[in-house]
Amino acid sequence: MATTGTEQQLEPMPGDWQRALAVVAHPDDMEYGAAAAVVEWIAEGKEVGYLLATRGEAGIDDLEPGESARVREQEQRASTRTVGVSTLEFLDHRDGVIEEGVALRRDIAAALRRHRPELVVTLNHHDTWGGRAWNTPDHRALGRSVLDAVGDAGNRWIFPDQLEGGELEPWDGVRWVAVAGSPEPTHAVPVGEEAVRTATASLAEHRAYISALSDEPVEDYARSFVEWSVRLAADRFGGRECVAFELYSR
Repeated sequence: MATTGTEQQLEPMPGDWQRALAVVAHPDDMEYGAAAAVVEWIAEGKEVGYLLATRGEAGIDDLEPGESARVREQEQRASTRTVGVSTLEFLDHRDGVIEEGVALRRDIAAALRRHRPELVVTLNHHDTWGGRAWNTPDHRALGRSVLDAVGDAGNRWIFPDQLEGGELEPWDGVRWVAVAGSPEPTHAVPVGEEAVRTATASLAEHRAYISALSDEPVEDYARSFVEWSVRLAADRFGGRECVAFELYSR
């Protein structure tokens, strides 16, 4: 996601909300940058939960899926604790072959009705990360389904079986969807040194996954990536290190 000085400046993210739900495809999706914003939000007293579509079972070539799922779930739980998030749920869709459509929308809508967030965070649903860097099918399918499920959750005539018995009610209270890693960012959250350090530690918890990706020491890999990510859009945000989002308002 390259930036130039001629690009539009980013606006500060809205802050008048209390509860957020991050909905992403895999363990580690939030840790590649967005977790630094989560650290800042939690420091402000906001509530943030994580919902993952898969357990990342197809993510490590030399681990069979069942073992990979076990390892990556453990790593995600440790990473989530590191940033101060206490709520972590898995939907158990299949890693690598997430299908955009009604089944996924149904599961996400149910979670939105349970958690009742004002802000929903997800990962880039566009075809690319910018330029010719192609995005993965899971990210595209998940992100698009999140945008659709936000509307589903507020409509009592969509998935009405979820409302039977009164345990769930329609939730039309999502005010924004913030897309991390988008090639078309519009807003940003400034992040300080402590948030960057904590986000780096949270990414480093994905030790088995990172070790399968790179020969670089895990801590060095995590530090270089997070520090790079928060500088990426700084020239569009008054020179401040930040996490950039494409913000959809409702």
